[in-house]
Amino acid sequence: MMPHVTGTTRLYGLVGDPLTTAKSPELWNRLFIEQRADAVCIPFAVKDDDLPAFVTGARALRNLSGVLVTMPHKQRMLAFVDELHPTARQVGALNVIRCDKDGRWIGAIFDGLGCVLGMQWEGNHPANKSVLLVGAGGAGRAIAFAVASAGARTLTIFDVDQRRADDLAKSVAAATGCTTHSGSADPLGFEIVINATPLGMNTNDPMPVNPERLDPGCIVVDIINAPELTPLCRAAHARGCRTQGGRPMHEGQALHALHFLGFDCRPDGKSIPRDDVQCAKGEHA
Repeated sequence: MMPHVTGTTRLYGLVGDPLTTAKSPELWNRLFIEQRADAVCIPFAVKDDDLPAFVTGARALRNLSGVLVTMPHKQRMLAFVDELHPTARQVGALNVIRCDKDGRWIGAIFDGLGCVLGMQWEGNHPANKSVLLVGAGGAGRAIAFAVASAGARTLTIFDVDQRRADDLAKSVAAATGCTTHSGSADPLGFEIVINATPLGMNTNDPMPVNPERLDPGCIVVDIINAPELTPLCRAAHARGCRTQGGRPMHEGQALHALHFLGFDCRPDGKSIPRDDVQCAKGEHA
């Protein structure tokens, strides 16, 4: 079921490359239909080198009200917005832009808050847990700050770029007070393991962690949206672990982003805690 597009319809775009597994247009358009909103979300496939040209053209569209940002643009897009929401300033990346009527673009990132919200919905709250986070890119950075702020007992960060993992661990520890350090990708002994890398999207990808080293009963969260059941989740389930795919995080960050853009959406009765709604709107950081 497609929304009815008219001359007054507000446009929201998803910019990234590739977008073959993107779920946002489907989810957002369903929510727009349920809300009877005169809005539509469409994908914009933009290669890395073409981002400046895209921004120039997009700023000329007076009916563009928001832009969702995904790989590989989450960090580079920082240079093209006029203002940063507290989440984007802290993380150093963004995944949504609000295009205000005065022409100003405000960038925010809700990957981290969305991941924690999805974990809460699934009964996998990180509070008082030892957490291993694999991947310190745009999404990984956001998740690190959010998991630490949500009360994780300890947070260990692994990235193939050791310096990036070290720098993120120091920033998270300073900002949140959570015991945070960089380490290896060995999942043994952790209560929660989060894959924030793209590993698992392609059939020949290696595992982000060795599933045979997972403690049976631990929680494994894979933020990848497709396939629905990733190789890591399949292996972790066989190991006796509790698993969570990318859908809860995707829906959680979508709710935060929609609130940031001025919508009050509650898909399937799900909602955001009041304090998190205030944070999404920028009322506090």
